Amino acid sequence: MTQALAVPAWAMLAYLAAGVCFILALRGLSSPVSSRRGNRLGMAGMTVAVLTTLVTHIPGTAYMVCPIAAPCFLSPVAIDWVTMFEILAAIGIGAAIGLTTAKRIAMTDMPQLVAAFHSLVGLAAVLVAVAAYLNPAAFGILDPLTGHIHPVSRIEMGLGIAIGAITFSGSVIAFLKLNGNMGGKPILLPGRHVINLATLAAILALVAYFVTDDAPWVFFTITALSFAIGFLLIVPIGGADMPVVVSMLNSYSGWAAAAMGFTLHNSAMIITGALVGSSGAILSYIMCRAMNRSFLSVIAGGFGAVADAGGGEAKEQRPWKRGSAEDAAFLMSQANQVIIVPGYGMAVAQAQHALREMGDLLKKEGVSVKYAIHPVAGRMPGHMNVLLAEANVPYDEVFELEDINGEFAQTDVAFVIGANDVTNPAAKTDKTSPIYGMPVLDVEKAKTVLFIKRSMGGVGYAGVDNDVFYMDNTMMLLADAKKMVEEIVKAMAH
Repeated sequence: MTQALAVPAWAMLAYLAAGVCFILALRGLSSPVSSRRGNRLGMAGMTVAVLTTLVTHIPGTAYMVCPIAAPCFLSPVAIDWVTMFEILAAIGIGAAIGLTTAKRIAMTDMPQLVAAFHSLVGLAAVLVAVAAYLNPAAFGILDPLTGHIHPVSRIEMGLGIAIGAITFSGSVIAFLKLNGNMGGKPILLPGRHVINLATLAAILALVAYFVTDDAPWVFFTITALSFAIGFLLIVPIGGADMPVVVSMLNSYSGWAAAAMGFTLHNSAMIITGALVGSSGAILSYIMCRAMNRSFLSVIAGGFGAVADAGGGEAKEQRPWKRGSAEDAAFLMSQANQVIIVPGYGMAVAQAQHALREMGDLLKKEGVSVKYAIHPVAGRMPGHMNVLLAEANVPYDEVFELEDINGEFAQTDVAFVIGANDVTNPAAKTDKTSPIYGMPVLDVEKAKTVLFIKRSMGGVGYAGVDNDVFYMDNTMMLLADAKKMVEEIVKAMAH
């Protein structure tokens, strides 16, 4: 009897329910107020998808092999408990690693953790594609008439393994850069644009050729070139573009999962992958627009590469004013409005809880307190929002750049804590600056700028100095961010 791949109706409905949960999760995550509910819906959707896949693929039931035009049913064949044990053991090990990592990871390390997760998604797509290529009959993609993989499946497989390999190697480089194992400055290879374009063209040509010839050399050449281009694409990208890179890799991982969903005939993977891929692409566009950058210019890399070599040393000799915690406490206590601008330095110092305490004391003194968040502050989209939410900062006090930038001119104190590139006025005036054209927070327009950084010798992640340090209305507070804020809190309490 002719047989075909099929999925029980209840499983399709379960996958549909999981997809709805994922859509509602994305909707919930669009606002801090509903983010917890969105996260729970995402967890529920993933639980349904995993359990459905597990039940419908119990080794030994072989429900997928069903007579055409006949209802699909679970076969009474005995369960293969050895294989089942291996599957459950793998799930248990993965769950244990995930739980342990989630409990131990610091919020400052969240960007590199996300990059690591993206690399695992990409690697999983590669491994699934390799397994399907080596045993196409088990995946239902073998054409019985030709004895070769079905042409449509070759397209899915070629694209899936290409995107997955790019995601894996690119995410590994992003992780190393974010984790400090590699420098944040771009690594510019000679002739990189020509090499990248030639490699991408070769991958696309081989994917097209793979449709007509599924020879091993074609498949594994696509794999090797895709791993290489992922490395070549991310290495030249500097630290200031890293939030866009994280979002971009998130999108890649989604498309890789969607492509493999077709290979596995799993609608949940297709839905989830498409959601992740499209939402990541939209977020990448938003990030690029916030930086006044085109997506292609980010991929081309080199942001921060033309920073003035030695310029930081010359500018350190310019006069600047140093203040103390007591000075900062007095100035802010006498202000009508204080706008706090957090950055990655706040994240590193874990100063968000002390910052919220400082804000609460100011509000008791009748001072209006607001938080200004740049879209690419930190090293991951939304990084600062998450940290402030962790410290229970009221959502209605947190504002995006376009909503608060006009208020700095009427603000008494701009309190900058660990944010550098996103407050640098060179982005508006210096056409030679690598950050030129990027919208920045206009902190220099405030009556007084209190700027916390560890030392005058350091520069931002883009490798450029900040003119705000040397302005007449700026007072530098040189110390660890958390320690300085705690001292300001003590000064206010007395």
